[in-house]
Amino acid sequence: MDDLHLRTGSGPSTPQLRKHPRVRVSAPFPCLLARVGRMRKGAVEQGLGIVYDVSTKGARVMTEAAITPGDRIAMRLRLPHQAGSMVIEAATVRWGKEHTYGVEFEALSPSDNKHIQSFMTRQSKSGPMVAA
Repeated sequence: MDDLHLRTGSGPSTPQLRKHPRVRVSAPFPCLLARVGRMRKGAVEQGLGIVYDVSTKGARVMTEAAITPGDRIAMRLRLPHQAGSMVIEAATVRWGKEHTYGVEFEALSPSDNKHIQSFMTRQSKSGPMVAA
């Protein structure tokens, strides 16, 4: 799925920029996140988030933490049916709209990558992959 795909709708075709398939989480789960780098005066630099979908390269998270596109964050999350939490030390906020953000993982350990792959396999068997 590394090629650009076209999504058809009621209007003209628009390019689908997603390079990695993602799965919608059957039951959204919490995560902790914190900005890394310089601090903003008066801003909440860490907080709770809710993960709604995940891929091997990122996730869609809803949070009231003060993050904006371009920010680097660290995340701690525990996928459903996973014994322990994963710590993602670096992710970049790629987009945001109304407290919902798309984050791209910068690097995952082989173990964390395996956990996400297993989770995605289980989720894709119980529900559809998300294309957009």
